[in-house]
Amino acid sequence: MGRGDLTDAEWERLRPFLPVSNRRCGRWRDHRQVIDGILHRVRTGVQWRDLPERFGPWKTVYERHRLWSADGTWEWLLQQVQAEADAAGEIDWDIAVDSTVVRAHQHAAGARTEPPGGKGGRRGGTPGRNAVAEPGGPSGGGGAGGEGLGRSRGGFTSKLHLSADGRCRPLSLVITGGQRADCTQFEPVLEKIRVPRTGPGRPRKKPDSLAADKAYSNGPCREYLRRRGIRHTIPEKTDSRAARLRKGSHGGRPPGFDEDRYKKRNTVERAINRLKQSRAVATRYDKRGYVFLGTATAAALAIWLRA
Repeated sequence: MGRGDLTDAEWERLRPFLPVSNRRCGRWRDHRQVIDGILHRVRTGVQWRDLPERFGPWKTVYERHRLWSADGTWEWLLQQVQAEADAAGEIDWDIAVDSTVVRAHQHAAGARTEPPGGKGGRRGGTPGRNAVAEPGGPSGGGGAGGEGLGRSRGGFTSKLHLSADGRCRPLSLVITGGQRADCTQFEPVLEKIRVPRTGPGRPRKKPDSLAADKAYSNGPCREYLRRRGIRHTIPEKTDSRAARLRKGSHGGRPPGFDEDRYKKRNTVERAINRLKQSRAVATRYDKRGYVFLGTATAAALAIWLRA
């Protein structure tokens, strides 16, 4: 077993959720060997063609990753591992939300335009292993051309928006262009939190509380949290406070702010740090937005398996 490969315990946690057969070619090639190859590439950022021979043909490893990124298998696997942890009471539902900019390598540019439902597109259907939203939607690429690439102060970049539980593990991920404001993806990030029950019952989507920085301190974000009944701690912006005070009694009461709860917001910063230990997440090499989302989700899955 190489450094970074799945241990026997991690493999046993993941194995029951893996698809048994391939819709196109019958049975899959050994899942463990291929997943170890994918995780090796996510961890090191090596080019697909330069994968060590012990992982099998590089094209098989790449195609498995591309297909599972397109049909939502990586996100489905992450949800199943989260469900197992939630059933054991291991998820801290005092969550935090934030984003991080990812510099795009020059190899990430130049993706060809594909027709709707083409080789790389996502088809509609029931969310899960076989279908998710279109690449330009909240759970897909977003940004210019639907590939989650854009221009910002950092140059050619993508932005990774995420929520994390109180134990610094990613709960949901959204990819956009690097120029997109954090608050525009606040609702999509929270709407993507979906932890199934291991028994009967609806998936859990609502956290106990939420902490976020001033980037999310605006009316729509606070109204959304009030509508869902989510307790939150978000500091008020200086200009918002000044505008409220100018209105006097018509400005309303100041939003509640719990300093002790806000100190736990660092959990999402630490989750970002753990994600960016994977070099293929810290620097984007994938041309397609949905493939980069799959890369980030595979890194998050590894964090949950090794927690």
